[in-house]
Amino acid sequence: MTSSINPIPISVRKLWEGWNLRGFIILSLTLQTMLILCAPFRKRTPNLFLIFLVWSSYLLADWAASFAVGLISNSQGDAKGSGDNNEDLLAFWAPFLLLHLGGPDTITAFALEDNTLWLRHFLGLVFQVIAAVYVFIQSFPTNKLWPPTLLLFLAGTIKYAERTRALYCASLDNFKESLIKKPDPGPNYAKLMEEYSSKKDAKLPTRIELTAERSKESRTVTYVAEEGDMRDNFAVVRHAYHFYEIFRGLIVDLIFSFHEGFESRAFFHDRSAEETFRLIAIELNFMYEALFTKAVVVHSKLGCLFRAISFTAVFIALVFFYKLEKKAFHKVDVGITYTLLYGALCLDSIAIFLVIFSEWTVTAMHKSWQKSWVAKILGKYLSLKKPRRSTESTTCLEWCRQILFRRWCESISSFNFIHYSLKEHRKLSSNIFDYFGIGYIAIIDLFGLKDLRDKMKYRTSRPLTEGLWEFIFKELKAKSVLADDPETAKRISTARGDWILQDSEWNDTQHATLLSYVVDVDYDQSILLWHIATELCYNCEEKETSHSESSKNETSRHESSKNETSRHESSKNETSRRESSKNEPSRREISKTLSDYMLYLLVMQPSLTSSVAGIGQIRFRDTCAEAKKFFSRRELRKGGEQFEELVACKSMLEVNTDVKPADVKGDRSKSVLFDACILAKGLIKMEDKKWDLMSRVWVELLSYAACHCRAKDHAQLLSKGGELVTFVWLLMAHFGIGEQFQINEGHARAKLIVGK
Repeated sequence: MTSSINPIPISVRKLWEGWNLRGFIILSLTLQTMLILCAPFRKRTPNLFLIFLVWSSYLLADWAASFAVGLISNSQGDAKGSGDNNEDLLAFWAPFLLLHLGGPDTITAFALEDNTLWLRHFLGLVFQVIAAVYVFIQSFPTNKLWPPTLLLFLAGTIKYAERTRALYCASLDNFKESLIKKPDPGPNYAKLMEEYSSKKDAKLPTRIELTAERSKESRTVTYVAEEGDMRDNFAVVRHAYHFYEIFRGLIVDLIFSFHEGFESRAFFHDRSAEETFRLIAIELNFMYEALFTKAVVVHSKLGCLFRAISFTAVFIALVFFYKLEKKAFHKVDVGITYTLLYGALCLDSIAIFLVIFSEWTVTAMHKSWQKSWVAKILGKYLSLKKPRRSTESTTCLEWCRQILFRRWCESISSFNFIHYSLKEHRKLSSNIFDYFGIGYIAIIDLFGLKDLRDKMKYRTSRPLTEGLWEFIFKELKAKSVLADDPETAKRISTARGDWILQDSEWNDTQHATLLSYVVDVDYDQSILLWHIATELCYNCEEKETSHSESSKNETSRHESSKNETSRHESSKNETSRRESSKNEPSRREISKTLSDYMLYLLVMQPSLTSSVAGIGQIRFRDTCAEAKKFFSRRELRKGGEQFEELVACKSMLEVNTDVKPADVKGDRSKSVLFDACILAKGLIKMEDKKWDLMSRVWVELLSYAACHCRAKDHAQLLSKGGELVTFVWLLMAHFGIGEQFQINEGHARAKLIVGK
């Protein structure tokens, strides 16, 4: 005789059989709670841990609910005659899983690609409804809970249908189809020419008279902001929604009429940098919610009606179960049922709260409602979302406000080449502990995780200051004044430093040399060259001198302040001057910030820059390899990171670069390390003027990336905390810089004139 050995102990099997269904139902509810609470945070932070938490919950939620439905169907036969697992409760639990499969309002898709799977979710809806009906029919003859089961079945079907509809509307093909206007055949050319030919055949003097279209000078602005609008939260949201309705077509690469471009440019030219930032932040929030949440579906009239039906159905089911005699049910199952009912009501209550306190609700409100108490509460709520861009330390309450209410991360990421190369170079030293580091790097590289490790270790972030945004805004606004025709607008959008360098202010022999580092190189090569050159100039400047001068100025300011304590107005002016100076970073700091940010985009956002960066990853790695090799031959004294970077930069500039590196090394290696040294030496000769030039070149490099990256990649970034480059992308569209305005004003008017 042969005996089979079961590796799973009997006690474990009994535990699984008794608690598998209960465990998966509680797991499904837990995942739904995590999604509705955590999903909104992914638009506010690029934190990898939070994004991983939302991603794993999003994937597990559907699996857990579907698996639990299968367990219910499989367990119904065993439930007959059992007091522990009554089949009536099993049938009552099945619709809850339909509710869970419908998902929370705060997330329908984790990535844009999930929206294209709407048909799969539709088929899932059909099969899950059939499975729930099958479970219900099996218990129907003796089911005491059939009324609340039917109510929950209705609510679950509505929630699942909402999710499927939201995915359908947000899939890019359907999103584009909904924005395309009706076919426009134009004036009836054939009819006009038939009449023209018939008159000619009749020997009548006939001619066609054309009426010229409106010129640019005759255009009138039809959309304007009233005085005081930008101080009213409701008006700001309405203006943002107006332009969202027009410019959401950017996501699917639609083109716009020149009238729309003229109207947008005129409106935003009259706005300040701060007002424009608020408008764009709200517009991008509308885009995020339209693509990744149920906002479009639930904020429609039909959506509100179905949401009311769903909530009422769950509430009535709770009342019915509360009044039902429950002695025949196991206490644990009764507790789980109450947990599911109260959990469903809580999740729906949170969803209703989010529906009411939303920008979409503001757009649907009539102006007469703004005096109601509900509108006042909503106005207070909207004021909590106002962006704060300051480097000052924040209080605990302000920190909580930013985490809970801000529309995006309000910071920009940084990645520094010199810092990265020096840190990685240390792994090549003779210290025995560094060999563990070498092994660690080899292992994570084997599993393809080195890029993730670098992003976690070397990516830093800093607040987006008001001064930095204002500088970018003014640069693009000045260029938009010239973008009166499509050709000029295209030239401006394709400039990546050459527009500034060709300006008469910089047009001399030295700047002609600098121009070759923009025009004669690839875009990714240009970013690396200017980044390393910026870092060399930044680190090798005399910081001590500037520090001592600022200390003297601060001392004299305090002395002056002591002598004039009686003059209150002078004190107020001094305070405002100090505040403005904090908000106006120097061109040196602007260059440094944008330089680190652009390298971050090139290296750590390859999906965003893949359409413009070319072989950026290869070029970066070759340059890093040469930097590590160079540093390994130098004795870099350990005196803190900043001092070490200073020594490294000075040692690079001391290298003789009379001969071009390509003439010595050839073209096999794509490293640009010492080409950047040559560029840095040329910039250093410009003394103080170099920072003005470099800051404006970096704005052009940023704007080039903004309007040449794929639109869907910009949209995808909205679900990962947002990026400055996306704000610049939309700002350029509002200023009419780019190739998206190509449709003429309207049809030419033709009249058939029959004379004597």
